[in-house]
Amino acid sequence: MRAWRTTRPGPLSDRPLQMGRELLPRPTRSELLVKVLACGVCRTDLHVVEGELPPHRLNVIPGHEVIGEVVGAGADAGHRFEIGQRVGVAWLRGTCGHCRYCIRGDENLCPYSSYTGWDADGGYAEYTTVPVDYALELPTGYPIVELAPLLCAGIIGYRSLLRADLPEGGRLGIYGFGGSAHLTAQVALARGARVHVMTRGEQARELAFSLGATSVQGATDPPPEPLDSAILFAPIGDLVPPALEALDAGGTLALAGIHLSDIPSLNYQRHLFRERQIRSVTANTRGDAREFLAFAQQHRLRVTAHRYSLDAADRALADLAGGVFGGAAVLVP
Repeated sequence: MRAWRTTRPGPLSDRPLQMGRELLPRPTRSELLVKVLACGVCRTDLHVVEGELPPHRLNVIPGHEVIGEVVGAGADAGHRFEIGQRVGVAWLRGTCGHCRYCIRGDENLCPYSSYTGWDADGGYAEYTTVPVDYALELPTGYPIVELAPLLCAGIIGYRSLLRADLPEGGRLGIYGFGGSAHLTAQVALARGARVHVMTRGEQARELAFSLGATSVQGATDPPPEPLDSAILFAPIGDLVPPALEALDAGGTLALAGIHLSDIPSLNYQRHLFRERQIRSVTANTRGDAREFLAFAQQHRLRVTAHRYSLDAADRALADLAGGVFGGAAVLVP
């Protein structure tokens, strides 16, 4: 099969990704073998490839927004998924199930968790594997290319919205408007929120307006009204102070990314007083994934996806880094 491996994490200009041919992976007794039909390109992939996230596995195959077809199964994989059935392979790949976090329902905080495309090979390839307990059933009615971004961009955006504690009919600010943000905005709008978008890209601004945003302005500009909640999708710590200043009393800012540049010094009175707060977002639970995918089944989301061939994975990452497109990029073998 063809596969891209992160041979030497570093800047994209140093070509840290290399494509080669190799044997198909072998599923363990509790895993499925999946033929990759599409794989979304996530900013987390960029962090892995460029080394902003410390390597967990040498020469790993990135990619964790995988839509695939089950073509094989280990002896203990059961019958939840049949051969030929479509399946989703997302970021969360494994947890211990026994620590205090797993027991209380916070498996995303498990210290023994593992992740697709970081701890184990992912979807920048023609085949991959997934533990059957972490494989996801998919909503119907979406083309394959539109399904892929739901599996991380959609799921992590959904969890970020929960962490932001948006009240019903509330005022939500979104900082950065890429693959995850454009899906999260639609969830919030469907729940009656007023959505204000702060972003720098012209294509992203046009997309935000087309989806129904109440206002769209520059990344550091204040929204036209105080916010009940805000989500920072852009991995830029300098945006934390203006986002906090935009919050109304009691408001919450959720930081959606797995990586964020340094946050500048905060002024207590300007940024935090009157019970404004910051919450980080760490991965997701399988429950989050099921809830969001059920929402996507009930509400036909508009997924802005740009198709790239598997051979062009390095270009897709470069375009993501350069803000060339609005929405998400998806690799198709």
